[in-house]
Amino acid sequence: MNHGTSRPPTPTGKAPDHDAARLGELGYEQELKRGLGVLGNLAIGFATVSPVVGLYAVVQVGATVAGPAWVWVLLVALLGQALLMCVYSELASQYPIAGGAYQWARRLLGPTYAWLAGWVALCAVVFANTTIVYLGAPWFFALFDAEPTPGRIVAVAAIFLLCCTAVNVLGIDVLRLVLAAGIAAEAVASLGVGLALLLLFRENGFGILTETMGAQALSGGSTPSALLTVLAVGGWAFIGFDACVASSEETRDAARQVPRAIWWTLISVGGLVVLNAVAVQLAHPDPAEVVHGEDLDPVTTAVVNSFGSWSAKPFVVVVIIAFIACALASQASAARAVYSVSRDDVLPASRALRKINRRQAPVGALLITSAISCSALLLALDSSAIGSLITFGSAAIYLQFLLIAVAALIARLRGTWTPAGLVRLGRWGTPLNVLAVAWLAFEFVNIAWPRRILAPPDAPAYQVWAAVIGIAIVVGTGVLYLLIKRPQDKVRISVSFADGGTDPEPSTPVESTA
Repeated sequence: MNHGTSRPPTPTGKAPDHDAARLGELGYEQELKRGLGVLGNLAIGFATVSPVVGLYAVVQVGATVAGPAWVWVLLVALLGQALLMCVYSELASQYPIAGGAYQWARRLLGPTYAWLAGWVALCAVVFANTTIVYLGAPWFFALFDAEPTPGRIVAVAAIFLLCCTAVNVLGIDVLRLVLAAGIAAEAVASLGVGLALLLLFRENGFGILTETMGAQALSGGSTPSALLTVLAVGGWAFIGFDACVASSEETRDAARQVPRAIWWTLISVGGLVVLNAVAVQLAHPDPAEVVHGEDLDPVTTAVVNSFGSWSAKPFVVVVIIAFIACALASQASAARAVYSVSRDDVLPASRALRKINRRQAPVGALLITSAISCSALLLALDSSAIGSLITFGSAAIYLQFLLIAVAALIARLRGTWTPAGLVRLGRWGTPLNVLAVAWLAFEFVNIAWPRRILAPPDAPAYQVWAAVIGIAIVVGTGVLYLLIKRPQDKVRISVSFADGGTDPEPSTPVESTA
């Protein structure tokens, strides 16, 4: 594997492949198939963030903890993530390469920092796959009116995950077509249902959106504390857009189109989540039932009450489609991130992880990460254990975001990185980067903060502290591997002055065995 900066040769008689040439400058050969345009890249990001999955992840907890007023927290989270998108768009434009956290950090602060950032990111995305299929599995039981048990949910979730793996192994063209159909159904349903609830089936006035209905009692009577708790959960609704970055090496004109896809993903999904969150609050027949924990599925209640009982099954189908698209895209993103990092031989079993099949899909990373995600489903046999995994996953994702934003800010202030891609924020770049770091540091601490209110009443202490414990384990194992195996020594830093940076951690290059 080439880790230098030479361009791959252009085949005689063919037009120059500028995407492959740029990837060659970044040190890698073009192995994945560039089968995506901007809409295909957007589809992967949209499916991963998923307005339906995102809304279901937060609506019940939000209303229970802070009442109908919880919806305003979504705007705060959306604005905070927009700050991160400013940093992401500059990096994605200058470095259009899969495995953003590791690859960007490597060029900004060097291989040691990159290993830790990449390790956190990989753990987060691999276990996110477990969370998605676990949360999606009960909907299959709802479709067939079957009784879910912990064992049955694990079995269905495992089958769900393996089916997604089979689709992903078929390559980017098949994935693109499946996702296009899935997100079309999800987007139309989300927009149509949201507008119908808002315009035709309102049961409550807009004034209800300023009420907490006494929900703050769970937070010691403090409304600010209740809203902070909701913000910790609400951040889950706006993650996954980095799937656009993971598919950079399969996107045509990636330096231009991936930043566009990132922004359109955040704007479109953010708008749909806010629309439907507000619509559900206004159309719900009895919001007090949600606040008191008597209605655990307020979205379905609002839909069925408005459209009639006939809508229950079609709505379940829409939710299942959303989870299928989300799981497919998330798994594809995780596999490409692992594949990208393994090309530097810094992961165990790197040779297997970077294997590509004849359809130009990263089959090695797909199979191994799927096996890990599937094994983690065994935790679902114990509700406390799977709850801890879900809590850890959200914190790890925000830690990944924070590490990237910090790397970009340090490199800016050192003068070792000046954005040189097609997207440049100029004099606004540094202050927006500072605000992004402040937001992400705040939200990471907010998510990781141990709150018994977010755990079941009889939850063990380790579930309440799951985020802190999980992050400590991941970072600790990453540091140990760094000290014992020294993966940073296998990396050749190849950021040229033309890329807008310098070698932030010069060392004697060690050739990869790839």
